Amino acid sequence: MTFDARAAKLLKPGEHITVTDAPGLRLTAGKTRRSWIYRFKSPQTGLMKQVAVGQWPAMSYAAAVAAWEVLRDQRGDGQAVVSPVKVKAKAARPQAPGRGDTVADIVQMYITEHVEKRRKPKGQEEMKRLFRNHVTPKFGAMRVSDVKRADAYDLISVLEETPVQARMLKQELGAAWDLAIESGRVPEETPNHWRQIFKGRLRSKGKVRQGKQVTAKRVLSDEEVGKLLRWLPNFSRQVADVLQLYLWTAMRGSEICALRGEWVVEEADGWWVTVPVEMIKIEGHDAAYDHRVPLIGRALEIVLRRKDEKGDGWLFPRVRKAERHLPMPQKSIATQVWTKQPYANHPSELHRAKLPVTEWAPHDLRRTTRTQLSKLGCPRDVAEAVIGHMPSGIVGVYDRHSYDKERREWLAVISAHYEALAASAAP
Repeated sequence: MTFDARAAKLLKPGEHITVTDAPGLRLTAGKTRRSWIYRFKSPQTGLMKQVAVGQWPAMSYAAAVAAWEVLRDQRGDGQAVVSPVKVKAKAARPQAPGRGDTVADIVQMYITEHVEKRRKPKGQEEMKRLFRNHVTPKFGAMRVSDVKRADAYDLISVLEETPVQARMLKQELGAAWDLAIESGRVPEETPNHWRQIFKGRLRSKGKVRQGKQVTAKRVLSDEEVGKLLRWLPNFSRQVADVLQLYLWTAMRGSEICALRGEWVVEEADGWWVTVPVEMIKIEGHDAAYDHRVPLIGRALEIVLRRKDEKGDGWLFPRVRKAERHLPMPQKSIATQVWTKQPYANHPSELHRAKLPVTEWAPHDLRRTTRTQLSKLGCPRDVAEAVIGHMPSGIVGVYDRHSYDKERREWLAVISAHYEALAASAAP
């Protein structure tokens, strides 16, 4: 198609339309905005990449095509493809160093130039809440250069009883100060006290369960995995399906809950689900790419069954009829697991069967599969590719192998291992 404004308005989050007259150009829908995206195969690495072109309808179809032509020519000439959104943002920054910026000014710049561009709506709201509740009331009117080390220490020490929140705020303020110094908004010699205080002292105390402090990251044993698999029918089919996909694919919960039928395709070597890069946790990374997951065993049965039922839409829509146009929130799965734990005093669950495997959350199943891969002898690089982690450092720069064949082989091993555990678990 060329472009249909009416179709663009009707796009639901996660959907997109392509522009046949401009190969690689597409309009994608997020929760709050619709963006022009240029997807292309990098001539250097051979991998699919994408850059933001602009927001629709602020950028018209004609303007998007004009920008696409520039980006296409950059790629064709072997140049680095630079997003016009980044170019515009850089040009809008003040060129001369400023010395009168307040903390509120710098926080707002950090939110606009970093948080809103790289975080999902939930993460954006959490950052804004932290700044609004703890920073702006006390320091908002102060000049950045006037904030002393004692001021920074006092702010973080107030939150020391909630170390995860304190560490998050400390890190975000450190990043905001870095951005202010880098952009010339404050003097170069301005110290970044947030980077220097409370080093290594803000550690999570864990949760209190049945009077005990629980801090360890959970990995289920073979026996526990077997017990859990046999107990799954006590959950709703939707929750049981999600939990099995955690184990059989090692995908992130946010990716599982947002799966769409249109992402499921049969290829020469079997069935695959491809999660678009804009839907995954590492979407803000410059080298991020679509997360391809081979479907083996129960994962294949679950996904194909749901695709038959739901079509190309959300495979896990919300339960309420009025909200079925939205994907199921990841948190609802964690809540369903918690209510089945013996220590949960949820009124509606008091007289129902309780989980025989305790003190775990859905994300622990992803960690369990990663651990099982290592135990079964899977090479580290393959295991990291299975769970969708990007290689770090120099390896991440030069090793662009997809590991498609290896991922399919090792997920088949995992599938057989879990089926054996389910069959051997004691009644």
